[in-house]
Amino acid sequence: MASLTDAALRRLTDRLKQTQDAFTSQYPGESGTRQPVHTVYGGAHLFKSDTTRKLGELAVKALETYAPEPRTFAEAIGLPGKLADTVHPRVRKKLEREAVEDFRIDFEDGYGIRPDAEEDGHARTAGEECAKGLSEGTLPPFIGIRIKTFSAELGPRALRTLDLFLTALVERAGKIPSGFVVTLPKVTTPEQVSVLIDAFEELEAKLSLARGALKMEPMIETTQSILDARGESTLPKLLAAARGRCVAAHFGTYDYTASCDITAMYQSMRHPACDFAKHMMKVAYAGTGLWLSDGATTIMPIAPHKAAKGAQLSPDQVRENQRAVHAAWRLHADDVRHSLVNGFYQGWDLHPAQLPSRYGAVYGFFLEGLAAASERLKNFVNKAAQATLVGDVFDDAATGQGLLNFFLRGVHCGALTENEALAAGVTLEELRSRSFLKILENRRRQR
Repeated sequence: MASLTDAALRRLTDRLKQTQDAFTSQYPGESGTRQPVHTVYGGAHLFKSDTTRKLGELAVKALETYAPEPRTFAEAIGLPGKLADTVHPRVRKKLEREAVEDFRIDFEDGYGIRPDAEEDGHARTAGEECAKGLSEGTLPPFIGIRIKTFSAELGPRALRTLDLFLTALVERAGKIPSGFVVTLPKVTTPEQVSVLIDAFEELEAKLSLARGALKMEPMIETTQSILDARGESTLPKLLAAARGRCVAAHFGTYDYTASCDITAMYQSMRHPACDFAKHMMKVAYAGTGLWLSDGATTIMPIAPHKAAKGAQLSPDQVRENQRAVHAAWRLHADDVRHSLVNGFYQGWDLHPAQLPSRYGAVYGFFLEGLAAASERLKNFVNKAAQATLVGDVFDDAATGQGLLNFFLRGVHCGALTENEALAAGVTLEELRSRSFLKILENRRRQR
């Protein structure tokens, strides 16, 4: 005979439900919506409405020049030979169709410090070019602007640039692009994020934008953005300060390592200090729905020799060019794989010739993991469906969504076909629902 009264059991159960509801509101989990695999940064003074299309053309040229054959490409980026014939054509197709998934019009490191009148002009022009790209359909799926840091010295300049850019964009286009985001670099305090959100609210009102239209992402590239003066994690405080407008957090490799007094020779994406900071980001933001992005590989795949007009390179120069590009590709691909293994599915790219190695590494990652992920999701769906059928509450929906997200990410970026994803035992309709819970509901109805 049970000792707890029905009233006591109801009180305890109600408390558990309240706790669970509060937890779910704070940690809703990933939605399964598309996250870009990279963010390409470029100086705002160079941005044009068709910039990303031109970057794609340069990326295709780099692939054709330095790895026209699948085996050559696989060897260059450290890809298993068995995947060469699958990855190479998919990468080329991706570069031709949509080489850049996300682009950030940069007024910070990629732009520098310029006279106010010059930056004013570039802010207006960049906004107009963004509007032109929006009307002509030449923008990538995701785009945004990186302003300067909100330090006492540069904060006013950053706010003015944001104002001029958005005003020019909205005056010409009447709206902002979907997937538009403002990147705030070198964040040190939650108050800086709060100031940006206050600015968003005023700009939305002035420009007749819907409330909440403007979104932001902080750059985690100072030690203070990891731990504050009290020894507490700053990361959740940044998210709270964004008041529902934060969509991602980007790690800045080189500013972060510099803030740790690591000399330039040893500043790299795989330095232990970077892994520590990124694991802190994972712990703080796991389950919140925020997209996490890793930093950039700064060794560029640039050939040392360039033929003079009307001349040709010697065979030795051609080989040296290929070796240099392949070495940079391998470093970049290894960095990308390190990010993926640690749960960072996005990173920075700084040069069009990095795009082949980015997609080559990403595609290889998903194709190598396809068989194991398919088997695990298939078993998990069957187990969950059985639990639901007998009336149990299945508590591992977040785990199931995580397994499903592997396939969604792979399909979104072009690494996997939808048919390959169906090997996990889900239907095309279930896959496109992007929801593990919807899959369970579908299986329940079927039985």
